[in-house]
Amino acid sequence: MKYAFIQRHRQVWPIKIQCRVLQVSPSGYHAHVARQASTLPRRFLSDDALLVHIKAVQTRTRRSYGRPRILRELRHAGVRVGKHRLQTLMQRHGLRAKGKKRFKVTTDSQHDLPIAANLLNRQFTVDAPDRVWVGDITYIPTDEGWLFLAVVIDLFSRQVVGWSMRTDMRRDIVIDALRMAWFRRHPGKQAGLIFHSDRGSQYASEDFRDVLKDYGITASMSRRGNCWDNACSETLFGSLKVERLHGQRFVTRRHAMDETIDWLLWYNHSRLHSTLNYVSPMQFETSWRAAQSQYARP
Repeated sequence: MKYAFIQRHRQVWPIKIQCRVLQVSPSGYHAHVARQASTLPRRFLSDDALLVHIKAVQTRTRRSYGRPRILRELRHAGVRVGKHRLQTLMQRHGLRAKGKKRFKVTTDSQHDLPIAANLLNRQFTVDAPDRVWVGDITYIPTDEGWLFLAVVIDLFSRQVVGWSMRTDMRRDIVIDALRMAWFRRHPGKQAGLIFHSDRGSQYASEDFRDVLKDYGITASMSRRGNCWDNACSETLFGSLKVERLHGQRFVTRRHAMDETIDWLLWYNHSRLHSTLNYVSPMQFETSWRAAQSQYARP
């Protein structure tokens, strides 16, 4: 078997070269070794075997995870390891997550359109789904020009419940993202839902305000020039760009769209979220709904 051959000769030839010659993926090889290591008694897990598990997590997440998330991934997989041992091993082998970068604000708040009050007021902890949604816009450079992304985030689970991508930043991009969220979630007009955004002209436009009114949603807006009032969306965009987009060259907008959608789906379904006690947004909401059903039983 190819994987067995690579394992026998890993001290002779680099693993990457062997994988290239044998036409197998490095991630597949590391996953194979990790599966083998997981069958051993846990108390005998060597540093080499643990290193394989760590590299498998980094490969699967494209180096999105630092030590805290890797620790939880390993424990979820049944690999028992202490945080100090993990930290020492990762430092020894130079393993770390991709570094954070700062990104520019894209929305235009220099306008004379109506501004909603800041109802959210940085109260980012919400006790149920579809109580507060947060919207924002960011940009992605491609060889064909800018690609703009608008998202709608449910603050309860941090799930991205709606999104839209366009080649311009006109108000349609935020309306489309809101409509997607509405038809995916069906919160109902009596839910008392708040939609929070910055003061961008797209969110202050008459057309967007009309859609909010039709859905029975109350608008809330950040204070002027204060990115911390919309910190959850800023964090999401930072993670997207650092974990998936930074360092990539997108020849076409289509390529950038595919990568972005793939990350958003992975984020919702699988990415461990520190605010949610290191479970994914969808798992957090699923567990909450299951608990509510349990409490509702007589």
